[in-house]
Amino acid sequence: MSDRIEVKKTYKLFIGGAFPRSESGRTYEVNDHKGGFLANPALASRKDLRDAVVIARTAHISWAKATAYNRGQILYRIAEMLEGRADQFASEISALDGISIKEALKEVHLSVDRLVWYAGWSDKLSALVGATNPVSGPYFNFSIPEPMGVVGAIATEKNSLLGFIDAIAPIIVSGNSVIVLASERAPLPAMSFAEVLATSDLPPGVCNILTGSKSELAPWFASHMDIDGLDITGVEHDLRADVKVAGAENLKRIHSFADGQSPARILSFMEIKTTWHPIGV
Repeated sequence: MSDRIEVKKTYKLFIGGAFPRSESGRTYEVNDHKGGFLANPALASRKDLRDAVVIARTAHISWAKATAYNRGQILYRIAEMLEGRADQFASEISALDGISIKEALKEVHLSVDRLVWYAGWSDKLSALVGATNPVSGPYFNFSIPEPMGVVGAIATEKNSLLGFIDAIAPIIVSGNSVIVLASERAPLPAMSFAEVLATSDLPPGVCNILTGSKSELAPWFASHMDIDGLDITGVEHDLRADVKVAGAENLKRIHSFADGQSPARILSFMEIKTTWHPIGV
């Protein structure tokens, strides 16, 4: 009996909890570390980005109203589900990066730990940066952190799974919704992670995943008027100037981060709301 032909997996986009093809019909080739063919993920277009933003804006309304405890529990459940599929993710990382399964499993386990770490921050943000402010007059004055809205993120090329988790977890834990562009070189772990999200309790549209060309899509992330903030950690330095100029035209908050595990990554895409309330007599 002849050896069977391996069925290559088809990777699509992840928008609104569904897996659509790119409206352009385009794909591109992803190879393993030896140059062998792995898959043809979708090459997302500007139209795909616009569709994702519309869905993310709608999803943000209910996600922002969820309790901090609930958001933390959902992220923790996602971490549990990722750990249950550790071998699959390790196999993908090993093929893409040419490292041993043991080394790839370390990245998967770090990704699980990172999700748990961010989940733990969900109900502690108000205590960290919220305040009761002293004022002169018969008023209470409260400052409370609130989610910004819709945030874009460009994932790094290094550590295709861990870098992706670092892009999405700090954004969604506070109540934002996100559109993330996965690693262009190695998008497969991100798209497999979309399958984890699709079967989790995360509401559809809170996390939307695009694959494709960074140089093509990053400037459109920055110029889109309904994206409130942008994480450009994964944008190469020679492209950052153009992205920042495009974002400045609509006063978009743009950040990049050296540390994947930091409360600053959460707070950078939150707004401080101050409320005045008269003191009763």
